[in-house]
Amino acid sequence: MTREELFEQINEIFRDVFDDDTLVITDGTNSEDIEDWDSLEHINLVVAMEKRFNMKFNIKEVGQLKNVGEMADLILSRM
Repeated sequence: MTREELFEQINEIFRDVFDDDTLVITDGTNSEDIEDWDSLEHINLVVAMEKRFNMKFNIKEVGQLKNVGEMADLILSRM
């Protein structure tokens, strides 16, 4: 899977979790960029990504992520 294909899937997950079909994410997107992105939605995002990509993340990994690009890189490194 290319990074571009991965980003399309991640964007789908964000649209589902935040119930916003117009949402467009970038490498630099973080919780400050999306109004409804709070700690509960963060957990929902992580769980949705774990399910979609069939992998588990540990709390330390997730806690160190600064933006969506870093999450994409983490997923790619595990594929």
